[in-house]
Amino acid sequence: MRFLLFFSIIIIIISCNNNLDIQVGNKTIMKVDSLFNAGKIIKGEMITAKFKIENIGDYPLVIGEVKGSCSCTVAEYPENPINPGDSGYVLAYINTEKTGAGIINKSVRIVANTNPSINKVIIKANVIKR
Repeated sequence: MRFLLFFSIIIIIISCNNNLDIQVGNKTIMKVDSLFNAGKIIKGEMITAKFKIENIGDYPLVIGEVKGSCSCTVAEYPENPINPGDSGYVLAYINTEKTGAGIINKSVRIVANTNPSINKVIIKANVIKR
């Protein structure tokens, strides 16, 4: 019985040591153009802003959350990690039917394993009435 317990503990210790490839908490570096200027837009049109995200660091870039600053702004992002040297896109959509007329500045917050962990991108437009 003691031999079986000892053998089980040794097997557990050996199997735990094989998980060295998993590295939690590694920070990487993300490069992104932080401004998208949509120009003049007629109220009611949808703005689609495309932000190229580049991983210029040494570890996979993991985006945890992307959130618009208001209910008129929704965004989508790559769910899989972006490997070093690779890139992906964050897309933001603004429904100008829900915005006022004139110059608008809407932001999208990107939370990732970077330092700082929160990066903000801005969508700018001049919304004109029909």
